[in-house]
Amino acid sequence: MAFPRLIFFLMLAIIPICNAQGLKLGYYEKTCPGAEAIVEKTTSHYISRAPTLAAPLLRMHFHDCFIRGCDGSVLLNSTKNNLAEIDAIPNQSLRGFQVIEAAKSELEQKCPGVVSCADILALVARDAISLIKGPYWNVPLGRRDGKVSIMLEALFNLPPPFANITTLKAQFASVGLNAKDLVVLSGGHTIGNSHCSSFTSRIYNFTGKGDTDPTMDANYVARLKSKCTSINDVKTIVEMDPGSFKIFDGSYYSLVEKRRGLFQSDAALLDDNETKAYVKLQAMSHGSTFFKDFAESMEKMGRIGVLTGKAGEIRKRCSFIN
Repeated sequence: MAFPRLIFFLMLAIIPICNAQGLKLGYYEKTCPGAEAIVEKTTSHYISRAPTLAAPLLRMHFHDCFIRGCDGSVLLNSTKNNLAEIDAIPNQSLRGFQVIEAAKSELEQKCPGVVSCADILALVARDAISLIKGPYWNVPLGRRDGKVSIMLEALFNLPPPFANITTLKAQFASVGLNAKDLVVLSGGHTIGNSHCSSFTSRIYNFTGKGDTDPTMDANYVARLKSKCTSINDVKTIVEMDPGSFKIFDGSYYSLVEKRRGLFQSDAALLDDNETKAYVKLQAMSHGSTFFKDFAESMEKMGRIGVLTGKAGEIRKRCSFIN
């Protein structure tokens, strides 16, 4: 494992120093009036028909910001000469690109070459969560689109579902997010589904001896085994927050406290004093401050390593550089 670890630490330096001071609310008021309303209308069109798209759209924004900052690089297609982030294993299950493309198409008709794909993705993620009655947060705009997207960076630098608390804290710290941001943003697992392959090693072969992760609730393990019938199951999907996976709420923390977090990265939140205290607080208070905290951490995440001013470009199409 030394090689991936080395690459991980080498690549931490790739995220540019944050230019977030170049972002501001209402950035397009003069250059493209109504831009934010167009994005919201487009997002509503899709979410009203398929509310479960909210989770993958949120995840797409997260995956974008963790690699090279929030620059829309996750949206770029691979080319003959380059394998892009979109083809990294963690990104192969991303969905919702059609929402970004539809919003971009509308904006290009009204204001050609003005609104970046990175800004569209940040707005779509916020609007999608708000539309399913989740928290609403401010999205300062002015991001520009990156021209570089490398598969290996996404493969090694996205927080994996099997990460322990030490790795998670280091990966979040590398992009300017702290332990509270880690536990708050993990709460995004209150919505959405996961493929069995992201966690079956926990229930079928945790230490390589055909065993189960001893930190998991036994009844939860049995339920998961009834859905994911073997460690090789790559097709079945399960709810990350059973019974509540379409509702953005604080129930995720109650599950984690009961040792029913689906991923090792969920269970790991109980292995650190600060993250454990937050889990217990939200579980006990039914997520009393979760919406406010999530909004704050999302706004902070949306500022990671942004390109502003004359850096990057404004793509004409989100899946290709100009």
